[in-house]
This record gives sequence, C-alpha cells and structure tokens, in this order.
Amino acid sequence: MSLQLAIVPVTPFEQNCSLLMCTSTRKGAVVDPGGDLDRILAAVDEHGIELEKILLTHGHIDHCGGTAELSERLGLPVEGPQREDAFWIDQLPMQGRMFGFPALRAFTPDRWLEGGDSVSFGDVTLEVRHCPGHTPGHVVFFARAERLALVGDVLFHGSIGRTDFPRGNHAALLRSIQEQLWPLGDDVRFVPGHGPMSTFGEERRSNPFVSDRVLGSPHA
Repeated sequence: MSLQLAIVPVTPFEQNCSLLMCTSTRKGAVVDPGGDLDRILAAVDEHGIELEKILLTHGHIDHCGGTAELSERLGLPVEGPQREDAFWIDQLPMQGRMFGFPALRAFTPDRWLEGGDSVSFGDVTLEVRHCPGHTPGHVVFFARAERLALVGDVLFHGSIGRTDFPRGNHAALLRSIQEQLWPLGDDVRFVPGHGPMSTFGEERRSNPFVSDRVLGSPHA
C-alpha cells in the first residue's frame, strides 16, 4: 500500500484531521486542519511526513479553522473545497469569536476544486468528488488504489451530515451519497469528519438514513 493514514482528532468538536503520506517518498498532505496545530504538527513529526499541501473538504470552522495559520507557518498551498463554500471561509473570524476559538483568519485557497479534478502529493493521486448537501461546496477525496475515501461531513458511521446550516440541502446530500459515494464500491473504507471509520457497504446495510432499505438500491 502506497498510502499511510493517521487520524488526529482536533478542536472541541473532535474533528478527524487526517494526515496522508506517500510511503515511497514520505511526502504528504494534511486534510481538514481545524485547529490544535501543535497536536497536528507533533503527529507529522512522529510519522516523519514532509507536508506538501493542505486539502479541505469544506469550509466549516472545525475543518478549516487552522488553515491560514498552518499554510503561513509552513508555506503550504491550500487546495479545496469547491468555491461555493467561500462564504463559509469568509466568516471564519466571526465564527471563531462565536465558538471561542483563538483568533482565526479567512483565506482564499490556492486552488478551488471541482468534481472530476485530482490532487496529488508524492506519488499519490486522489480523485475529487463534489458532494453538496452539508455545505454547497463540499468535496470528497478518494484514493482508488487503496479503496479509501475522506468524506468530511457527508457521511458518518450510522449517520449523515447535518443540513440545517445556511445553504444546506437534505435532498442534495442524499443524492451526493447515492450518486457520488455508493458507486465507488461497498469495500471502500472511509474517514468521516467525526467518529469512527466505516465502509460504504456497512452504511448501505445498516445506516438508518441512507441504507438501501431506506433509500432503495441505486442498482435496482
């Protein structure tokens, strides 16, 4: 396997910040650095990762609150999310004050992503899938060879992302899961934005919100 994964829960929201490393080059990326940068960087050192970039699934504070500082501190480019989440990123200073975070800065990603794009570090390439619903610009990263997806707050073990935030859309979220995630395969393991990992197959069997029994099989 050419990809190594480490999960670092950060912020009071216990958000799953992911460290990805290409095992042949030891170059890597950090996905959704929501905060607690010292904890993230300690894990980077522990695993011997040479960070090349920051990847973002969406613009909520617990997923991207530490981005501006980390990017500036290490000189890392930022890729993602899709540009429809710009309004969330612009609100970071206000959101930080609201939730009692240290002073946060808004930022503009070096690259907005679209479905069908790819991102890379070392010898690893991840596919990008646009999965609106939780937020309008939410993206998912998929490592096809490793059968691993980083899905942010689209899907959880036993649950799905909230859609009661501004520009959330429940129907769009269900459509994203059925049309963008399920076709990748039941064997795909995924890292959710919070909580334990699972597989798409397990969620299709037992998730009370999006199981095949609830939604009907897309293959039927």
